[in-house]
Order: sequence, then structure tokens, then C-alpha cells
Amino acid sequence: MNGSKQEGREPQITPAAGRRRIAGPARMAGILFGVATHVLFAATVYQLFYFLRDGAAPLTGLLRFSEVPPGRPVATAVDVLLTLQYAVIHSLLLYPSTRRRLGRFVKAPFYGCFFCCITCLTLLLTMAGWQAAGPVLYEFRGTAATVVSSGFLLSWAALFYSLALSGLGYQTGWTPWWAWVQGRTLPRRQFTECGAGRLFRHPIYLSFLGLIWFTTRMTLDHAVLTGVWTVYIFAGSWLKDERLAFYVGPAYREYQSRVPGYPFLLWGPLGLRSMDEPDRATAISAENHSSATPRSGNGVLRKAA
Repeated sequence: MNGSKQEGREPQITPAAGRRRIAGPARMAGILFGVATHVLFAATVYQLFYFLRDGAAPLTGLLRFSEVPPGRPVATAVDVLLTLQYAVIHSLLLYPSTRRRLGRFVKAPFYGCFFCCITCLTLLLTMAGWQAAGPVLYEFRGTAATVVSSGFLLSWAALFYSLALSGLGYQTGWTPWWAWVQGRTLPRRQFTECGAGRLFRHPIYLSFLGLIWFTTRMTLDHAVLTGVWTVYIFAGSWLKDERLAFYVGPAYREYQSRVPGYPFLLWGPLGLRSMDEPDRATAISAENHSSATPRSGNGVLRKAA
């Protein structure tokens, strides 16, 4: 899952790819794939809401795998593997070289939908295989429970607000897919400093932290999920900074020098970054620029009015 509009050098949907109407079964398959992706996205969000709200409560019904007896070490091991498979696969699919390789098989209009599908499937796998393990570590009641539950709901609102800032249609793959359906050219994305992105760089990740920390009932298995995904979120924030520096260039490093990764975090890898620090990401980006045809939107940071 990314508060500024971003990634200026992603593969562009060219006029030839955007305007060419694919007739017959291939076009119908492309349309059905996009529709199915967004049905899957809605179903995953629904399941995730209840899974996290109840302290990593296992799913019931067809998605539920057979459960290991609670409290056994193997149950905790299963939960660790489930949380890791989501984090690792999600990060690998965002890596520029992975996208470049998969681009041979997944065309640009469908990569966003493909990424969304894999993200949803790995989350559903996590929820379906989740094992209740260990005792209740703490549980809030009364006013404290109301406050924590409110924080959980506000985190969901903040998450969708942050996704909207960075382009929700790009996050789910709707925007490039819909451009393909309509046969039009999709403009290249610009990195835009706007909304909460003016205050800190990673509002999406901060919102997701709220989803896993604001729980009224913390069990051992939920603590495992919270711990692993908290590490992943901070590591992912740093990786996102490097990825955007690669795509956008020096303009993103200038943004990092003014805006911290998280509120009040002014030092360290996710704090304010000095412009004097050695920079491998933008050096590689500049190298690629010099050997490629100039493209609109590269290295440009725009501020929303």
C-alpha cells in the first residue's frame, strides 16, 4: 500500500497503447480483469476492517484454513510467516527492477490492477491462515475502549484521505485501466506536494500504523502482527523515499530536506535529509536520464495551490 502524488517516470501509456481498441476475447478479458480486481479490492477492505478491529480475529467461512491449537509455538510461527509473506511480496512488486521485468508480461495499463490483485490476495491469505496464539496481553474497557476504537476508525478515514492524495485510482489500478478501456492516453504522473504531504512524507504509512496499533484487545498473535508490520512500515517508508528519489530525482531530495518522514521525526533515515549526503538513487536516475529520451514530469516537484 503510498501522501503525495508521485512517481514521475513510471511506464507511460502511450497513444498507441491507449487508443488502440483490442477487439474480441482479449479486450473482454482485459475489461473483466479490471472489474474483478476492484471487486476483490472492496472485499479485501471489508475483511481487513473486521480482522484488525477485533485484534487480528481469524476469518470464518470459506476463507478460513484449519486452525492450529492456540498457544502452540507452531501457531506463532505460522503467523510470523503470514505477516512476512505480505510484506516481502508487496515490497518486491514496488521495486523498479521487478516492475521492469514483469512489464514484459503485464502491460502498463494493467500493472496497477495486477499489483492490487497480488496485494489483496496476500492480505486474504494472511487473514485466512491466521492462528489465534497465546494470552490476551491487555484489553481496554469503558472510556478507554471508546477512545481506542475512535482512533481505529479515524485511521481508516486518514488512510483513504492519504490514498486520495496520492491518487487512489493509481493505487488500485483503476486510472490506467479505465484509460485503456476508453482508448485514451493517460498523462504521466507528477509528484505533487499537497495536503498532509506538506507536513510529513508518509501519511499513508502513518494511517496504516493506526490500523494495527489501535486495538481494544491485544493478544499475543496480534502483537506479532503489529510488531512485524511496524518494522515493515518503517522499512517500507525508507524504501519508498529511495524509490521516489530514483523516479523524481533531486527535486524529491529537496522535498526530503524540508519535510520529515513522520511528525516530529527530524533525525535518522526518515527525518530531514541533508542535501549534502551522498545520493546513489538520484545518481542512477541522472544516469538513466542522460541515456534516455527526455520525458515530461521527470525531476519536477509541483506544489498544489
